[in-house]
Amino acid sequence: MPAWAETIRNLCASLFLGVSLAGSAGAQTSDLVSNNALRVCADPANYPMSSKEETGFENKLAELVAAKLDLPVQYTWYPMATGFIRNTLRAKQCDVVMGYAQGHELVLNTNHYFTSVYTLIVAQEGDLASVQSLTDPALKGQRIGIVAGTPPAAHLARNGLIGKSKAYNLVVDRRHESPASDMLDDLTAGVIDAAVLWGPLGGPLVKTDYPGLKVIPLIKEELPPRLFYRITMGVRQGEKVWQRQLNSLIRRNQDEINALLVEAGVPLVTDLGTEVMEISN
Repeated sequence: MPAWAETIRNLCASLFLGVSLAGSAGAQTSDLVSNNALRVCADPANYPMSSKEETGFENKLAELVAAKLDLPVQYTWYPMATGFIRNTLRAKQCDVVMGYAQGHELVLNTNHYFTSVYTLIVAQEGDLASVQSLTDPALKGQRIGIVAGTPPAAHLARNGLIGKSKAYNLVVDRRHESPASDMLDDLTAGVIDAAVLWGPLGGPLVKTDYPGLKVIPLIKEELPPRLFYRITMGVRQGEKVWQRQLNSLIRRNQDEINALLVEAGVPLVTDLGTEVMEISN
């Protein structure tokens, strides 16, 4: 969810509990996974991904998985910042992180269940509505909101757009500060002319709260760093049995997962980040 490189690489999260491939709540595994509940560790204030009110799309995904496993959902809440994995998953307070970028060593990744991309967000009827890439000359001289330290910042710098950009904090306690919402509020108020946000953050927020804005997936950037990421569920290192169970669940229920994400407003792209996936909901 979710807009932020490190948030994506290190923090994004949700959890799933252990049970059998067939979904039996009484099944046992060799891993240290509860068989009484789907124990999910999540940020209590990371809407639209997760929230203590359980309104985020990762909360709904947890409900879907728990239903397939015939288990209740049980949360351990912890701010998605430094120490999140250490104090939740590694401390065995939970058994799965719902959203985690593929390839990070802090967790054992499942197979990815969606791929998304950073987006450019502009006024739906404005002069920038036809822009498709950060290389577009129409962005010259524009005030662009960017989360500091995220991959798109390198693209803004390369294209001479960083000078007038407005930076928003990357790692924050979202109970007190919401960079994504602050950025979209500034865009609506005319403080900035465009916003660059991680798609699973920007897409759902625009869908629910900012109807006058347009979300443009940045799939046409040809130079590094890449702007798309494959999102997995994260489990404890070494828990291969649990990982395989979740892989099977993802494979068997991919269509329902896709529909849930599309309904939430998450922009989905192909595995190589080159095309937007057209999925009806």
